[in-house]
Amino acid sequence: MRITRRGVTLVELMVVLTIIGLIIAFAAPKIDVTKFKVESSMQAVGMTLLALERQSIAQQHDIIVMFDQTQNALRVHEDLNNNGVMDAGERVRRIPLGDQIVFGLGSAPAMAMGAGPVTFTKVVNGYKALVFHRDGSASEAAGFYLTSIRATQYSGYKQDSRAILLDRATGRASWWRYGTSTWVKAF
Repeated sequence: MRITRRGVTLVELMVVLTIIGLIIAFAAPKIDVTKFKVESSMQAVGMTLLALERQSIAQQHDIIVMFDQTQNALRVHEDLNNNGVMDAGERVRRIPLGDQIVFGLGSAPAMAMGAGPVTFTKVVNGYKALVFHRDGSASEAAGFYLTSIRATQYSGYKQDSRAILLDRATGRASWWRYGTSTWVKAF
């Protein structure tokens, strides 16, 4: 009579779990979670700007994007009557950048747009601001930098720096990341 074995023994299961644990123990320190957070924030903010530009065209009113550097967030004002003032009934919302992400350049060198965390010159309610007009254009050609908190504290994290530049005529955003020695277009 032939006996067939089905399943695994407890010893075999423990050996497999031990091997998996060792692999994780060696690989986990090599994973840079902050790098992924910075990349994710750049993509989220870039996609938000794209959606806001399209919203301004679809709804035929200005969208004012204010850069709240103290709270690390965007403040979005839907200016229904295009007067540049927050009137009653006009929606204002706050969009945070993400965990451990700030407006800033870190220790990476500045791009041609300038060295400030936000290079827009327009100011609305005390915040540097960008306006998407009804035709999809932006109020000016400028941009901003995003980086991790650690990159603002330590010079060894230049690669955490990201930039988003906006074209005035089209309102389109271009995304940039700092590589090992220069800025490269992300997409």
